[in-house]
Amino acid sequence: MSTAFRTHTCGELRASHDGERVTLAGWVHRRRDHGHLAFFDLRDRHGITQVITNAEDAADAHAAAEPARNEWVVQVEGVVRARPEGTSNKELPTGGIEVAVDRFSVLNPSKVPPFYINEEQAGLDEALRLKHRYLDLRRPLMQQRMLLRARLASAIRQALEDDGFVEIETPLLIRSTPEGARDFVVPSRVQPGHFYALPQSPQQLKQILMVAGYDRYYQLAHCMRDEDTRKDRGPEFTQVDLEMSFVGEDDVMASVEGMVTRVSREVLPNRPILHEPFPRLTYAEAMDRYGSDKPDIRFGLELVDLTDVVRAVDFRVFTEPIAAGGAVRGICAPGCADYSRKQLDELTDLARRHGAKGLVQLSVTADGSFHGPAAKFLEGREADLLVATGASAGDLVLIVADADSIAGAEALGHLRLAMGDALGLRRPGVLAYVWVHRFPMFTWEAEGQRWDATHNPFSAPVPEDVPLMESDPGKVRAQQYDLALNGWECGGGSVRIHQRPLLEQAFALMGHSLEGMRDQFGALLDALEYGAPPHGGIAIGLDRWAALFAEVDNIREVMAFPKTQSGTDLMMDAPSPIAPEQLEELHLRIVEGD
Repeated sequence: MSTAFRTHTCGELRASHDGERVTLAGWVHRRRDHGHLAFFDLRDRHGITQVITNAEDAADAHAAAEPARNEWVVQVEGVVRARPEGTSNKELPTGGIEVAVDRFSVLNPSKVPPFYINEEQAGLDEALRLKHRYLDLRRPLMQQRMLLRARLASAIRQALEDDGFVEIETPLLIRSTPEGARDFVVPSRVQPGHFYALPQSPQQLKQILMVAGYDRYYQLAHCMRDEDTRKDRGPEFTQVDLEMSFVGEDDVMASVEGMVTRVSREVLPNRPILHEPFPRLTYAEAMDRYGSDKPDIRFGLELVDLTDVVRAVDFRVFTEPIAAGGAVRGICAPGCADYSRKQLDELTDLARRHGAKGLVQLSVTADGSFHGPAAKFLEGREADLLVATGASAGDLVLIVADADSIAGAEALGHLRLAMGDALGLRRPGVLAYVWVHRFPMFTWEAEGQRWDATHNPFSAPVPEDVPLMESDPGKVRAQQYDLALNGWECGGGSVRIHQRPLLEQAFALMGHSLEGMRDQFGALLDALEYGAPPHGGIAIGLDRWAALFAEVDNIREVMAFPKTQSGTDLMMDAPSPIAPEQLEELHLRIVEGD
């Protein structure tokens, strides 16, 4: 990488360069002053090289280096030499050599940074990092994450293009359509009173590309949604967006699984994939076994249905939910029978935070009986419960009963994850991909007295369930599939409705009038009448995938310039007011709230 300022990078030199004259440029990572000798670790994104100035051999260079401190940008010239015996640094690829400097130039000094660049600090304030993101991104750890993300993106592109996919860009200024989250809108200067929307996804556009005959499309699409920030989502995100024609559900999953497997091996060759091929669970199976539609399958502790086991028990906590059509489920936490009251209360609080009405706790004693507030109600049922849960002496059985079977399963699923963490069962380093498919197509929205799509309104029903769209929409299963990884939803997609009458029927169930459909989805509806092929696709969250690869629990750690929890860009001070002249030009005015 020779340029006007360097002949080599700071990570390039090896013993084979011994005796060569080189020029390096970079940041002072660390300085060690020994009087007539000064040692500098010079850093760029490629690595670190030790350089030395010696007052006896190169007085001018040594004097020029004297003011340089950490994070100054400098250029050095000198000769590569092997380090003296016993002084090699085996932690560095360049650790066997050093550069004896005879010319030292300061390219730019640096103020003292507000936090250390050359060493990690526990509990470093995120707001401070984001305010000075240009410094935060300079830290070696952050550079490793950014480079990992870059390798991931490159591997994705190569894998998809080798599989016949064509990259096509879609616009960022589109029409506002209801797709599940609030749009960010952009006023039009030339058409006063009209607005563009920033895309929540290229959903309609990629389907239109299928109608246009581009049977394998992809892009790394930048998307925007005006929604609250969480650790796995933000107002801006990037998705690996792809669509395929003349495919069914199995075809899409097989193609995506091949790409994901190849990319995982290329980017993380030392991290094993737990199951190949990836397991496939129906939505019902995932909820029954894991209490989650994005299950972490790196460990067991699976949910057990205890409804029939306790059906005859005279205990209101169980009988009332069962009578209402709900379920009673439990998990067995091995070796946790001696949990303290404080620990048990914390588990109860966790279950309630996630929607449970309460939590039944049963410790299994040495003789196989139960200990706990509810134990007296279960006398005579101990053996059946032990068989059903797989519990034995020293274990802790946790039970959730709820009239809403799904809500109860989800609460217990969160407890399962907490116990997995507490017991060290969520194996780091392992990649546990799993498909979840056959989701319910619709969910009833009581406030609006209409059906809502569980994923997006363009998903196709399972063929045999099409008649149920009229008679019983709540039982319609969609050709939808999610790819989960280590307890996170990595991506989601579906086979699409490719015939206009069926899409209009789905829209009507969701409360759209015929006029409203034409107004909001007219382009897609019209396109479906011009020979639309069967098609399906998926969108994989690049930020989430990169975070999982980097083993961090927040996507902001793998995004170059993320927003804060409140959607603020602290470095650029955005969002911000705009000048009155701009408002006038856009025919807008600000109305102050109460």
